[in-house]
Amino acid sequence: MGIFGSIMDKIFHHSAAATTTSDNTAAAPQAGGAAPAPTPTPAATPEPAAPSNVDVGAVLSEMASMKGGGGNYQSSIVDLLKLLDLDSSLAARKELANELNVHTGEDGSAEENIALHKAVMDKLAENGGVVPDSLRN
Repeated sequence: MGIFGSIMDKIFHHSAAATTTSDNTAAAPQAGGAAPAPTPTPAATPEPAAPSNVDVGAVLSEMASMKGGGGNYQSSIVDLLKLLDLDSSLAARKELANELNVHTGEDGSAEENIALHKAVMDKLAENGGVVPDSLRN
């Protein structure tokens, strides 16, 4: 899985984890006696249709509030990656830029980082995320 895949996983499954937690709470008493209960949970995880219509802004806002603010994740690719507990190093951002075909400015420049943040938000929207204009710069 590439860096963008990790970003999608963190955002799209953060929302699903809240739903799954509610389902698991109800299923917990049954899960004590039934080993097959964990099998449907992984089957639900790889469903490509499940992440559609995930409110990316709400998920990121919730994650930021859980972490005491999240820095300037709304426009900074570095802060966004840190919020998601992903590698924000220059090497990781170069790899992400190659994945998303972002070749603006020099590696690590403000110009590239801004273009990279925008490309991530656009790609999240293409993959079923609901991204508010405030995150698209």
